[in-house]
Amino acid sequence: MTQQAYYLRASSFAQRLNRIVGWLARHGLSLGGSAELSVRGRRSGQMQRIPVNMHTIEGERYLVSARGHSQWVRNMRAAAGGELRLGRRVDHFTAVEIADDAQKARIIRAYLERWGWQVDQYFQGVTAKSTDAELLAACPDHPVFRIGAAA
Repeated sequence: MTQQAYYLRASSFAQRLNRIVGWLARHGLSLGGSAELSVRGRRSGQMQRIPVNMHTIEGERYLVSARGHSQWVRNMRAAAGGELRLGRRVDHFTAVEIADDAQKARIIRAYLERWGWQVDQYFQGVTAKSTDAELLAACPDHPVFRIGAAA
């Protein structure tokens, strides 16, 4: 029996909120560092948009999927890059998924320290104060991508 990858679908309220946060980002207003991610759909070929919380650690930029193996994650794996928008500024980027769980745990802990107030409920009880073992156990459920400059 194959275990289903973790994915917490957004409620209708969360979807409406995402549309508002995305609209604000497109118009140059960031809520605590949010931006709008656009990534090419793996099936449709059309750009798909969703607000995200970009996270920077030691000069490296990361995207963490709090909700798990979502559609934007699947699209990012196929496209290996996308765009981040805040107002008129559009940053084209490449993305590499982090495979090493120890590295992911360090990134996720820092992400939860910064964004936990907003995303803790998606991490199934794991917080920035969780043990290393608890964070490592959560890593397979939360893809992390290192963001680089577009080629």
